[in-house]
Amino acid sequence: MTLAIEREHEFVNQFHYDARNYDWEKENGAPETALNVQFQLIPVEQLENANDGDTGIHAILTYMIPLENIVLSGFLSQLNYVRGREIKEQEELDKDEMAQLAEPLFDLLKRLVQETTEVALDQPGIQLEF
Repeated sequence: MTLAIEREHEFVNQFHYDARNYDWEKENGAPETALNVQFQLIPVEQLENANDGDTGIHAILTYMIPLENIVLSGFLSQLNYVRGREIKEQEELDKDEMAQLAEPLFDLLKRLVQETTEVALDQPGIQLEF
């Protein structure tokens, strides 16, 4: 089912670009790739732009992406208004609906990685594939 979503702008809460420290990693362990999407339901009465029958959902993407010589980590978020559908529990969302809510965050992450690595490494940016 396709959700009727009105979105606020994506927000970069944290973005870290760190050079890999292989000596530190030998003692403490290498970072591992992690992508985690969470959804927080927001009561309609706490949202200025929501109407009765709508649902506010805060989508959050946290990530750690170790590459050859760098590690990228941080979190992105976006407030979404699902119009005309009251959702009381996250379990009411199916896989496709959750993907629809998270898609702009993954698009933003791809862009951040591509543009940051292009500038920082002075070569074509790294293209992430999800």
